[in-house]
Amino acid sequence: MKLSGWGQYPTAQAESRVVHSKRKVSELLAETQSAHLIPRGLGRSYGDSALAEQILNTQHLNHFMAFDPSTGEISCAAGVSFAELLEIFVPRGWFLPVTPGTKFVTVGGAIASDVHGKNHHLDGCFSQHVLSIKLALASGEIIDCSPSEHPELFHATCGGMGLTGVILQATFRLLPIESALIEERSYKTKNLAETLELFEEHEASTYSVAWIDCLSTGDKLGRSLLMLGEHATRGELEAHKNSKLNVPINMPNLLLNRYSIQAFNTLYYHKQTQTHAQRSVHYEPYFYPLDGIHNWNRLYGKNGFTQYQFVLPKEAGLEGMTRILKEIAQSKRGSFLAVLKAFGAANENYLSFPTEGYTLALDFKIDAALFPFLEELDHIVLDYGGRLYLTKDARMSETTFKQSYPLWETFQEVRTRYGADQVFNSLQSQRLGL
Repeated sequence: MKLSGWGQYPTAQAESRVVHSKRKVSELLAETQSAHLIPRGLGRSYGDSALAEQILNTQHLNHFMAFDPSTGEISCAAGVSFAELLEIFVPRGWFLPVTPGTKFVTVGGAIASDVHGKNHHLDGCFSQHVLSIKLALASGEIIDCSPSEHPELFHATCGGMGLTGVILQATFRLLPIESALIEERSYKTKNLAETLELFEEHEASTYSVAWIDCLSTGDKLGRSLLMLGEHATRGELEAHKNSKLNVPINMPNLLLNRYSIQAFNTLYYHKQTQTHAQRSVHYEPYFYPLDGIHNWNRLYGKNGFTQYQFVLPKEAGLEGMTRILKEIAQSKRGSFLAVLKAFGAANENYLSFPTEGYTLALDFKIDAALFPFLEELDHIVLDYGGRLYLTKDARMSETTFKQSYPLWETFQEVRTRYGADQVFNSLQSQRLGL
């Protein structure tokens, strides 16, 4: 069958094996002769990290084992989605400790990508709330790993993009809440410098994220809408409702062009008329604004798109981001989705993306000139000591990867020790020299 990531680029022919139990995973691995197998959940990684000759489809490993209402500790299979967790536990007064910008990811995928959210500056990545993992090794053996049990395997698996084994089950803690509402405060900034100043000023806020007009120039470069959030203490514990909006087919390639993107950016920036505004909003539009449109990736047309997400150290944030935004504005490419967040300290996972500083994520429609342009941005990111997010990557070079992830050799040593390099390989891992 033909598969792709969320960006619809690249596509690859793959044999998909659906598994429904830990025993079946173990048996399949014990029998496999393939050196090009990778686990896959809901397929929300953007590029080729969940593409290989053989795909192990884990989304049917979606059952729950245990929940302790006194602590919020939950054990579930890796195919359980964040959407399912929210549907079940928000009405009971619990929320995810960390969530990315979509709820349509599995627990296993969240661990493999070591996902971060709008609260990384305070609460780190999702893996930092994971107590233990059950992992199926290349041999089919199932072992437990945690920060204290097989810690090297735990730190390789969290952020390891499925390259150490098949995550079967995880135990982690949910966050107690009193309401499904978020108390949001939003600030309209004049430029990037003011935006970064406000991030620093409000670093005690639980959640923070900024949308950037990436086509503005001059003294308006990096003008933004910064949105802060706190869990409300009053309001109903009502889970999200499933949206009926859908993009049924790939849109014409001409739909998203520099004129339509520039018009959107201008309108979106001016939708807030005041410098400072407040409102109570359900968690769905605050955390998952794009989940309200199913298959929104089709807006980019049949050629697909890639999300370019990078992080720069805090001390290089203003200068580096300014340089990159100038390049983007000059290229006229733009992105109607440009999201800026602040990161806290890095964790111990070998291939985890976040490091203390600022991260910017931009969506670019794929065309013949895009990748050479992104290579130019890569050089700027490296010049400032930054790196790219593997979960969003579809084209990073081996040189860029190995220069920006200094613990890649430690990661590879762990893979080799457990025989994972002989079985678990994706198109991405081959491209990056793993």
